[in-house]
Amino acid sequence: MDHYLDIQLLPDPEFTEPILMGALYSKFHRALVTLEATDIGISFPKYQRKPKTLGTILRVHGKRAALDQLQAVDWLKGMRDHTAVTNIQAIPATSCHYSVTRRQYKTNAERLRRRRMKRKGESYEQVVQAIPDTIVRKPDLPFLTLRSSSTGQTFCLFIEQGASQEKPVDGVFNSYGLGIGATVPCF
Repeated sequence: MDHYLDIQLLPDPEFTEPILMGALYSKFHRALVTLEATDIGISFPKYQRKPKTLGTILRVHGKRAALDQLQAVDWLKGMRDHTAVTNIQAIPATSCHYSVTRRQYKTNAERLRRRRMKRKGESYEQVVQAIPDTIVRKPDLPFLTLRSSSTGQTFCLFIEQGASQEKPVDGVFNSYGLGIGATVPCF
């Protein structure tokens, strides 16, 4: 990764920042699917755990050619009034890198029980023994609310930004721009 571009959400009286970031990220995801790109990653420079926020900047990382190809798709159509986009720029020299990954939580014991009953044909009593109430965990990470284009269901995409490390790790990124063992520069 040697280049990046920043997409800043602009204040809007009608839409909250999380709604706008969800819309922006959905468009970004669809563009990556269209391009079948595995060499474009993302980060959120204003990411915080307390208070939970991804911030108002989506930073897109990649090689210059990959970012040019992404911008040629015109994936920001419909978001131009809500965003300010920088030109593609070289990544400054840094010795800091981190992973940005998806984190999934088992948040609802009843839902997990119903699913197991349906899949394994077990009785309610059996699944209660297999899935105790203690399995429920409270997510403590910032997230995006997205709608699946395949199922139409709304889901939360929890984002975990890993600890800073000195050396970059090469790898691939999924269709959400999240690393599968790969890191992005932090600056």
